[in-house]
Amino acid sequence: MLTYDILIVGSGGAGLYAALESRLQEKLQVAVLTKVYPTRSHTGAAQGGVNAALGNYDPTDSWEQHWFDTVKGSDYLADQDAAEMMCREAPTVVREMEHWGAPFYRTDEGKIAQRPFGGASKPRACYAADKVGHIMLHTLYEQGLRHGVDYFNEWFALNLVHDGQRCIGINAFSIRTGRIYTIQAKAVILATGGHGRTYWTRTSNAYGNTGDGSAIAYRAGLPLKDMEFIQFHPTGLRRSGILVTEGARGEGGYLLNGEGERFMQRYAPDKMELGPRDLVSRAIETEVREGRGGPDDEVFLDITHLGPERIQERLPQIRQLCIEFEGMDPFEEPIPIKPTAHYSMGGVHTDINGLTSIDGVYAAGESGCVSVHGANRLGGNSLLDILVFGRRAGQHAMQYASSVEFAEVPDSALTEAETCIKELMEGDGKETVASIRQDLGRVMADKAGIYRDGKGLAEAVNDIEELQHRYKRLAVKDRNTVFNTDMLAALELRNMLALAELIALGALQRTESRGAHSREDYPERDDQNWLKHTMATLGADGRPNISYESVAITKFKPEARTY
Repeated sequence: MLTYDILIVGSGGAGLYAALESRLQEKLQVAVLTKVYPTRSHTGAAQGGVNAALGNYDPTDSWEQHWFDTVKGSDYLADQDAAEMMCREAPTVVREMEHWGAPFYRTDEGKIAQRPFGGASKPRACYAADKVGHIMLHTLYEQGLRHGVDYFNEWFALNLVHDGQRCIGINAFSIRTGRIYTIQAKAVILATGGHGRTYWTRTSNAYGNTGDGSAIAYRAGLPLKDMEFIQFHPTGLRRSGILVTEGARGEGGYLLNGEGERFMQRYAPDKMELGPRDLVSRAIETEVREGRGGPDDEVFLDITHLGPERIQERLPQIRQLCIEFEGMDPFEEPIPIKPTAHYSMGGVHTDINGLTSIDGVYAAGESGCVSVHGANRLGGNSLLDILVFGRRAGQHAMQYASSVEFAEVPDSALTEAETCIKELMEGDGKETVASIRQDLGRVMADKAGIYRDGKGLAEAVNDIEELQHRYKRLAVKDRNTVFNTDMLAALELRNMLALAELIALGALQRTESRGAHSREDYPERDDQNWLKHTMATLGADGRPNISYESVAITKFKPEARTY
């Protein structure tokens, strides 16, 4: 059995910051367990910027304005106390990243450069070309190595071990050997990212974004919050769904329909292309529905007028992705784009320190839900979220782990994990991971996408339940233990099916339109009945139970959301 004071599951920005923070303050034994190598975590795909009211571009900017923009962008579903804390602490964490070596671009005066982002009243996205997540990820990883954090690369977490009140550890297996371990820990921080791969055929998410941490928490009896809110990013590459950063519009890019018209004047006449993501995605979908899209139901992002020199300086990765995945050069022609499932606003319900209802169990980043994003996240706030709440979870876990002894590991600790693996390895059904996964992606894209209605969502709930029954007839063909990627894919699919059910069920029951959740049969926001968070827990019968919790409103009363 392995033993650590603090174990972090997931090696993206939130997990690495939590590990570093908990290791810096006290000399505790801290480890990060990850199914990929840390530098391959999905934080590295974040391109455009991290928000902080530094005032380097506009000296009149303030954290209060950032706070209001965040609450308004959330369609007033964000908990305002948590959003206030995030915006207050933003300058601190960004400057800390700078001091650790993150090479942000600079103004002529040598200050951190900032660019405009959608839904923001001031340019406050701190950037380094279009590779901000990449530079943050590498900075945090090298600092973790420097300060003695241990890394378990290519391991997969299976379930939490707890007694209902406090954390005991987790069960996980080494992908390299197939051997299952109980890792004893005083505190476990779940930081496994989002679950965008539930959409599979229309997503910007990496293949590993299968919601593992959220599913682990759900099966442990912890509530998941606001799972129906899935953000579609307006600008994914037409064929692959790979992200084209909001920074392309922040630098001055235009959105054009198939007729060459800058159509955003119909939807956000003041902000135009820099409206919030939910609004811009719906605008694109509407243009296509009404027959003004391109030949493949796409629209176009035009940055040709920026010129080759500026594109190569500010957006070099975007150009490379366009050449490699679309066979076109944005120096010369507009980029064909479609909205793509991008970000999970929902996740494990936590307090402002990332703590769940089980002592010693935390969640941070996209797998957690504080909630600072509410019904729609502003661009640039995701990287900020992982820094602020990864840091806070690390600090609180450090204090907790320093004050308690290890809980005794029961003899039955491995039973659940061993049973799960055994059933997969010994199953003789005819179903395959690929067929169920593809069908799940189609159900989610077609019936729980940008526009939704009650009929489609009810069908989605039934379809997902049928897919869960099909999963029981799944056959894992590879019976070896070493690098068994067939079994790994089956475990990831199990997690996605559980979370997809909560997305569809929460969306079906929320009879309003708010942020990224747009019901065509209930097109208006309904503050009287629906200014509340959806809470989903696993019932004793294995089915989800849905309840609701009030939104924390401290200063900003809900009002019409216009741009």
